[in-house]
Amino acid sequence: MSSKLAAREKFIGVFDQMVEELKEILISYKMPQTAIDWFVKNLDYNTPGGKLNRGLSVVDTYLILNNKTIEDLSDAEYKKVAILGWAIELLQAYFLVADDMMDQSKTRRGHPCWYLVEGVNNIAINDSFMLEGAIYILLKKHFRNDSYYVDLLDLFHEVTFQTELGQLLDLVTADENIVDLDKFSLEKHSFIVIFKTAYYSFYLPVALAMFMSGINDEKDLKQVRDILIPLGEYFQIQDDYLDCFGTPEQIGKIGTDIKDNKCSWVVNQALLKVNKEQRQLLDNNYGKKDDESEARVKKLFNELGIQKTYEEYEESIVAKLREQIEQVDESRGLKKEVLTAFLGKVYKRSK
Repeated sequence: MSSKLAAREKFIGVFDQMVEELKEILISYKMPQTAIDWFVKNLDYNTPGGKLNRGLSVVDTYLILNNKTIEDLSDAEYKKVAILGWAIELLQAYFLVADDMMDQSKTRRGHPCWYLVEGVNNIAINDSFMLEGAIYILLKKHFRNDSYYVDLLDLFHEVTFQTELGQLLDLVTADENIVDLDKFSLEKHSFIVIFKTAYYSFYLPVALAMFMSGINDEKDLKQVRDILIPLGEYFQIQDDYLDCFGTPEQIGKIGTDIKDNKCSWVVNQALLKVNKEQRQLLDNNYGKKDDESEARVKKLFNELGIQKTYEEYEESIVAKLREQIEQVDESRGLKKEVLTAFLGKVYKRSK
């Protein structure tokens, strides 16, 4: 087994323990077995099915910051850092269950969205709340006596709110039922992706590992924020690009940004390039639910050379981020390698 696969298996082992702990709490509340079974199914279906990049990044970052390998950690130390990783995966699951309902998405990670599973429907709204609630039950159980407990709570609450602000702007900018491309702009897109994705996917894993490692100086938190937030924006721009130009096999879902009237980087770039006739074609076809309209929009994106624009953007942002990483001050325990590792995972990815 590769070391990467072994690390994933070990991480998933902690998820199984975590589910048992959450089950015990429900049992202590004397919840009926049907409700317990439902919650376990919700956890199992929605939390561990993705790439687990966010959760595994907490572990990876902690190891780098402490000059350790997984083998160096005691079972107790590994479990604590893995619990922080799973707390992000629970946050992600909470967002996705709700997001799929808002977008009326059909598939997620190659399976039907949770609300479309037989018998679930609108119960998925409450299920999303329960996934979020589980984060705080676990943090209390495992970190209540640690000096950085309040830092963890603050961080999760703040990042959750930031993500919801990003989602709000996304929803009001790109109403699926009222297509108005005049509402779109690269500035709005930037705000949406920074708040909706960058904070919880990039800054949160590193900040959690930093707190657990005793690195909590605001200067260091700012250093990682200043690099990870633009890196997170790049990641989401890449996601927008793959949604349009990638295949379902690559990205694990059917791309829906065009049909969903998403304020994506791709359409914003197109809006900067179109002539009057092409703009009319976009107005007539973007955000429509039929395959023919989507195909017309994709053809236009190809004609406008969006792929080349993306490649140029990618090279310029990566060069800038590498330069910023070089200038990081490591004097208080922060390590450039943490940021280089994140950049390495994103650069040129195809899924």
